[in-house]
Amino acid sequence: MHGYSGDKQAYLTRLRRIEGQIRGLQRMVDEDAYCIDILTQVSAATRALQAVALGLLEDHIAHCVADAVKSGGPEADEKVKEASAAIARLVRS
Repeated sequence: MHGYSGDKQAYLTRLRRIEGQIRGLQRMVDEDAYCIDILTQVSAATRALQAVALGLLEDHIAHCVADAVKSGGPEADEKVKEASAAIARLVRS
């Protein structure tokens, strides 16, 4: 079971909303909307995706990493490294 399983519907709802934002961006470009208006919407979509990513990361740490650490051994080290790499990717983006 994945850490996000309990919130799966909420994540799917948020992702569908973001999908709608992206479609709206396509429509804005197609209709030659003002550049700053498009950039504002790009920023909003980016923040929404970042919020989803942070929520997934929090769930991963709270469940997958915490369970592995309780069990100990090489799997614990692997999960911690995996989480650290995910955090690094989010920080760079």
